[in-house]
Order: sequence, then structure tokens, then C-alpha cells
Amino acid sequence: EQLIALLTAQDVRVAVIKHDVHGFEMDKPGKDTWRHKKAGAVATLISSPEKIGLVRDAERDHTPEELLPLLPAVDLVIAEGYKGSPYPKIEIFRPEATGDPAPIRLGDPHLLAIVTDASPTTDLPIFGLSDTAGVAAFLRATFLSD
Repeated sequence: EQLIALLTAQDVRVAVIKHDVHGFEMDKPGKDTWRHKKAGAVATLISSPEKIGLVRDAERDHTPEELLPLLPAVDLVIAEGYKGSPYPKIEIFRPEATGDPAPIRLGDPHLLAIVTDASPTTDLPIFGLSDTAGVAAFLRATFLSD
């Protein structure tokens, strides 16, 4: 969240794709759109002057490329999840939270950097957990041409 806020303050238009392999409920139980979806609608859409929300059935797991047409024009898309994918990634490594002795994607050719307060052995750039400005600068340098 801090990274998105910082990039947005730097006039970077950011979109986020969150991958959830366990399923999710975006709408609140009991609301009209939730009831319509539960009744069998293959898609429900809610629109207001400030935002649009869409829930639709998916016949399979979709890649970020397949989801991009659903997004507005942006400068940067941050995807959360897709760990085993061929996309560029930055791993947030908290050994105390995971119990893992090393970053799980270490050795992944698509791993660009690690965000951690630990000291993993790697030649990749490492940013501290509170170094939001460093991560933002890295993303701008890596993916955005000013």
C-alpha cells in the first residue's frame, strides 16, 4: 500500500492484480450484486460516478496478460501472487513469518530483487522492509522510462 501511494504521488498510474488460488468474495453478503451472483448471474457489475466493480465467472485461472484489457490505461501493473510464473518479480522475504531460511524464489531467473530485513546471500538488489522509496526508484528505473 505504501509503495502504491508513493508511486501515485510521483504521478505513476498504478494498477494491481491480486492472484488468489483459494477463491474470494469481493461483494458483501446480502447486497444486491452478491444476491444476483448467488442466484446464478454469470456476471454482476456495479457502477457509480467514482468506480466500477465487476464479478464474473471464470472458466479457468487467467494470466495477467489476459486480465490487462480489463484495466484502465496505466504506467505500471503490480501483480501479487503468480509466484511460479515467468513474470519479473520482487520477493518480500520475512523468515520469521514463513519459517523459510531463504527467499523461496531465490534461483528464479525472473526474480529481480528482494525486500527483507534479513541478509540472504545473493547478488540481487536487496531493499529493507521499510525502504519504500528505494523499491519505488528501482521500479521506475527498471520499468518506466522518464
